[in-house]
Amino acid sequence: MCYSFKGMASSDKPEIVDRDVRERDPKEDDKDEEKGGFMDKVKDFIQDIGEKIEGAIGFGKPTADVTEIHVPTINLEKAEIVVDVLIKNPNPVPIPLIDINYLIESDGRKLISGLIPDAGTIPAHGEETVKIPIRLVYDDIKNTYDDIKPGSIIPYRIKVDLIIDVPIFGRLTLPLEKTGEIPIPYKPDIDLEDIKFERFSFEETVAVLHLKLENKNDFDLGLNALDYEVWLSDVSIGGAELEKSTKLDKNGISYIDIPITFKPKDFGSALWDMIRGKGTGYSMKGNINVDTPFGAMKLPISKEGGTTRLKKSKEDGGDDDDETFYWLDSKSGSTLLTLIFKGLKVSA
Repeated sequence: MCYSFKGMASSDKPEIVDRDVRERDPKEDDKDEEKGGFMDKVKDFIQDIGEKIEGAIGFGKPTADVTEIHVPTINLEKAEIVVDVLIKNPNPVPIPLIDINYLIESDGRKLISGLIPDAGTIPAHGEETVKIPIRLVYDDIKNTYDDIKPGSIIPYRIKVDLIIDVPIFGRLTLPLEKTGEIPIPYKPDIDLEDIKFERFSFEETVAVLHLKLENKNDFDLGLNALDYEVWLSDVSIGGAELEKSTKLDKNGISYIDIPITFKPKDFGSALWDMIRGKGTGYSMKGNINVDTPFGAMKLPISKEGGTTRLKKSKEDGGDDDDETFYWLDSKSGSTLLTLIFKGLKVSA
């Protein structure tokens, strides 16, 4: 009850005006408390029933773990990474894997991110290994971050969010992380140091190529195969196989010997230029197969614009008279070449 006094004369009596504002009845507060307590009890009851149903039926939260990271393909252009994620479903019904969000970063900088929708279904009371394919294109990385150089090794962090839909629980996100290292490969430099002749004839010559390989990567290369072709004066002398595997130390220089067989008669005037000391051009192209700490790689090798000359190898103890001599066949009018091969080699 609220009292209001109007302006009045001394003879007027005060008028009592009834307002809507009034004090709360303590009984009404008790009713509200009883109502709130009842709702809390209902919520607790529903939650308790849900937990009992969950326990009776066997519903539970799925789990996930990164079990392995594969690098099936790595070369100068790209690295293809496959992340294996094992998901376990304890529920009596299959659960859909709605989306997979992934991110690869290095030192806090994003390298690549993506989304894989509708990634499949995890069977009831079962498990499934989900494979997440990721492709890193090196040109994109190098164009974005100037300090990432070819031949270097960079750290990475893979972040994966698995979004699933589970009865009772609803939509859940399972976050995963994994760290590691990945290289930015750089092709080795190759040079032909010299060609040493083992046996010579115009029909077939056996020689040994002395090759220099420089590994410009921050990791070792295990050379186990060499696929290449050599040209002398634009004439192919073929290729050969690597006789034994060898290790190319990181940021180091290694030498290997490769036997080769070819036919000098196919060279024409180029052979004469080489013999006369004028030199002849050579080039090499091919690939090397190497093992690395990050998996097998096939790297290109090439050499353009090299020059060879014929000279005697002093370390083999040859005399000056043992180098070359010529003989003119007057009957046929053709010039025939005879070589004494003790220490004879072509120097690049």
